[in-house]
Amino acid sequence: MNAQLPDLSLCAQEPIRLPGAIQPHGWMAVLDSQGKLAAWSANWRNADRAAEAAALVLRGQLEDLFGGDGPAALGRIDVDRTPLDVVGHRSGEWFVLEFEPATAETGTRAPIYSLARHFLPQLQRADSVQSLAELAAVEIKRLSGFGRALVYRFDGEGHGEVLAEAIDPGYDSYESHHFPAADIPAQARDLYRLNHIRLIPDANYAPVPLLSNRAGWDAGKLDLSWAGLRSVSPVHLEYMRNMRTLASMSVSIVVRGRLWGLISCHDHDPKHLPFQTRAACEHLGWLLSLQIAAKEDNAEVAARLELRQLTLQIVSHLAEGDATLQRMVQEPAPLLRMAQATGAAVVLNDECWTTGDTPGRAQIAQLAKWIAAKGQETWSSDRLPDVFPEAKAYVDRAAGVLAISISQVHQHLVLWFRPELVTTIRWAGDPRKELSVSEGRIHPRQSFSSWQEQVRDRSAPWTAAQVSAAGELRNALIGIVLRRAEEMAEVATELGRVNKELEAFSYTVSHDLRAPMRHIAGYVDLVQDAEGKQLSERSMRYLSHVKDAAAYAGHLVDALLDFSRMGRSAIKRARVDTRLLVGELVAEFSHQEGGRKIEWDIADPLPALWADPFLMQVALRNLLGNAVKYTRTRDVARIRISAARNAEGEGLEISDNGVGFQQKYVAKLFGVFQRLHQAEDFEGTGIGLASVRRIVERHGGAVWARGEPGHGAAFGFTLPVAKADAKPRR
Repeated sequence: MNAQLPDLSLCAQEPIRLPGAIQPHGWMAVLDSQGKLAAWSANWRNADRAAEAAALVLRGQLEDLFGGDGPAALGRIDVDRTPLDVVGHRSGEWFVLEFEPATAETGTRAPIYSLARHFLPQLQRADSVQSLAELAAVEIKRLSGFGRALVYRFDGEGHGEVLAEAIDPGYDSYESHHFPAADIPAQARDLYRLNHIRLIPDANYAPVPLLSNRAGWDAGKLDLSWAGLRSVSPVHLEYMRNMRTLASMSVSIVVRGRLWGLISCHDHDPKHLPFQTRAACEHLGWLLSLQIAAKEDNAEVAARLELRQLTLQIVSHLAEGDATLQRMVQEPAPLLRMAQATGAAVVLNDECWTTGDTPGRAQIAQLAKWIAAKGQETWSSDRLPDVFPEAKAYVDRAAGVLAISISQVHQHLVLWFRPELVTTIRWAGDPRKELSVSEGRIHPRQSFSSWQEQVRDRSAPWTAAQVSAAGELRNALIGIVLRRAEEMAEVATELGRVNKELEAFSYTVSHDLRAPMRHIAGYVDLVQDAEGKQLSERSMRYLSHVKDAAAYAGHLVDALLDFSRMGRSAIKRARVDTRLLVGELVAEFSHQEGGRKIEWDIADPLPALWADPFLMQVALRNLLGNAVKYTRTRDVARIRISAARNAEGEGLEISDNGVGFQQKYVAKLFGVFQRLHQAEDFEGTGIGLASVRRIVERHGGAVWARGEPGHGAAFGFTLPVAKADAKPRR
């Protein structure tokens, strides 16, 4: 028995697209690119009949009939006085024709017209996804005549939940039941996403092989993904019989390119549906998919708008005070509502401020350290004990956590908590008994009796909108945190290096302009959110310009303030592991520039420098940020970070393959507001490199730059070696 167990893993790898056979309720003919018969199903009377049927279809050019975009209805033909409906599609180099017995034309009484009369008006009046599912179950049962119709959706783990059903007497009810993900392997889901309808008229059918008189023909290599007659897995047929289902039809519900769910129809007896009825059922699936997408999109927009307003409340509250983040827990209502949480905490190194129902402070500190070590800006889980076993002790307060990390240097996080939500799931059969092996092959489970499971150690899941809102709040808090960190730093004593006029200007700007700029942006958001529908397109465009201008002015003011403070804050030197610091910054930029292809080349080893860790991070962030920004026009950006050593000390050099610059202007690069490229082409304030030079020179070091237009640039610096480091390196 043990030797057969590995076969269970092959169930999801069964070649369901390449069965080499069809179901017997129709016929198939396979043509080559010249329109000549290459293969045919064995249920034709002979190959001549298959060739005759194909010839009746081919009155035009193959390329005109089959564009490779899926099946196309090719009308009706008569073979031996038998009317056949024909559908065709292209599969690689082959053209596949499918023939089924035709039904009488019904004109305006055709199922597609009935669908429009009965279903569309009801669909438009539905006010929820649940209502849509209930309408769809009833309508597809009416159209198809199947004994049971289920509408179910998939969760994030692939399990299906039945939202609605319509059944005849004598059929088991599966309403509100769940079907395990293993019932539909990943490759089957991919096929449902491609081909939106599948009919099995009789689960006891014998597959009809494809034949050919061509040398080298292999029916097992013909992709029948688009074929309605495609033979299905024997495991699935046994699954149907175990479910007391001899006929089934599945219609895909595809929302934004994702398999959202299925409409599944079952019958105790064999049942065939004509082409016209199947076409109506497939259209029903499309209409349902579009309505579900619209309902979900509307709900998402409303949720994001509410979350944006709550985020603005939180930021405005901080802006009106001393800008310390622990103020968030003093006015907790917007903070908790934003994440629909029962508790929250703000952690700064060894300090912790909480509100609501939370774990103990020591427990929060332990959790915060574990999350911070992940190096992710935003992290969430609705089953925390599964990934952090220590959380089992306080699952009644924190089975789920949403966290944002404010700083890459300090342990500074905001965390939201949700308690355990114990749920009971009703399964259609025990999901733990998925498959068995006997007689050398795989068998599905045999029971679909209701089976209950109690799920613990989980909270309500975090929505995409809530996670996104937390990320937006993080971005808004970054500036506040950095400014607060600088205020806590020791006042610099080297006042001789500070430009008095710039210091006075930055002081005035910080107190007289920064708050109004922030208020302008905030009030523009409030006007757009509250009055957007009443404003004209031109007014909305003007408001957008105002917001962009205020944002740029704010960035400029912040940059000036930061630049001036770099001349005043005291330097606190420590051993800086530049390899670790560079790695963290590279990870941050790679995440921010996820849509670009950037090749990072980090030399090994990189030196350990005796410097202020915070200021060194600022300098390296500016240098790496410039490399990322000025390689934006390259298909593949190449950025190298290497060690630099000379008589003056040790440091780093960052080179890139970006736009470069003319070497004769190198002296201008490190000056305030000096730019060698148009602001329209590359954003920025013109202060970054000036900040780098100020930081390096305050450490007693030197900076340099090399460049050539169109061939990239290199920026580097060295710092004096500390006496404690002046020893031989291994």
